Amino acid sequence: MTKYAEMILTIINESHDHMTAEQIFLALKKTEPKIVLATVYNNLNTLCNEELIRKVPMDGSPDRYDKIKRHDHLICKRCGKLSDTTFIDLTRHLNRHLGEDISSYDLKIFYICPKCRVLEEKQI
Repeated sequence: MTKYAEMILTIINESHDHMTAEQIFLALKKTEPKIVLATVYNNLNTLCNEELIRKVPMDGSPDRYDKIKRHDHLICKRCGKLSDTTFIDLTRHLNRHLGEDISSYDLKIFYICPKCRVLEEKQI
């Protein structure tokens, strides 16, 4: 693994946010001023392919990157906030339902977050 890949993996695993490639680039730039955005993208792709991180595609906004730890996501339909949540692991149920083993799944729940709900109530 390259030095930059290790640094990117550390940034993602220590983050409480779901960072974009641009945010990761800016975080790295603080200690590695010569790094370029293409290097970040190349390393992100490698880390995803090696299943050390996962890409969370976001409709209408840049992809986010996340740690591998088993969890699901809540996405606000109004502001786009992405939050982690953990439901009972559905793997066994899905395996039984499909009749074969699955390797993984990515569950995204769309809702309106409490902050946006309050804003909507004030507008009514």
